[in-house]
Amino acid sequence: MTIENTTPELAGSSAVAIEAPPPSDSPAEPGLEKPKINLHWYVVKVQSGREETIKESIERRVKIEGLQDYFGQIVIPTEKVSEMRNGKRVVRERKLLHGYILTNVEFNEHMLYLFRETSGVGDFVGTGINKKPIPMGENEIKKWIGKGAAEDGRSQPADVSISPFNEGDRVKVKDGMFSGMDGFVKQLIEAKGSVVIELTIFGRPVPVELEYWQVEFA
Repeated sequence: MTIENTTPELAGSSAVAIEAPPPSDSPAEPGLEKPKINLHWYVVKVQSGREETIKESIERRVKIEGLQDYFGQIVIPTEKVSEMRNGKRVVRERKLLHGYILTNVEFNEHMLYLFRETSGVGDFVGTGINKKPIPMGENEIKKWIGKGAAEDGRSQPADVSISPFNEGDRVKVKDGMFSGMDGFVKQLIEAKGSVVIELTIFGRPVPVELEYWQVEFA
């Protein structure tokens, strides 16, 4: 599955109003560590092409602000692919979800504020008006991160779609031979990171399968 660069619309004005969280609670006694029992996996929309720098920035801020108790890790799903370059076969890592990161955190005001105030971060997928994001389900975790993460992630058994589109959405093709054409989403193929768009070509409706990054909302 290939998902190339796209720049998702960042949630500059989020539906959920927040204020800077109050100072952290007093540090725990030396030698005592708060058990991380409320960590769940979530999908976060970020600026495409900056996934690594955003990951590093969040990890750095977590340490500076002393929020390690609420933070597990951030994963940028990749796969190894081989290709021919100058007559030689080379193996490289390719991102599976351009414009998204997966994070294992305790969702609270501290972490929400930290993520939203990090440059390039949009929002947690599924967040709405007075609505918390739903943690990734076990199947999603296994698909994008691995079996071990599913067993340790403590997420609820509910699946979360990481496609930015829904069936029926009006979209515009921004890359490829159909660039500039409008159509409607007819089918989501999340396992491949693609969508089937119905375009009108020579006066006839034609289904065309495109990858997420090739399409944007019209």
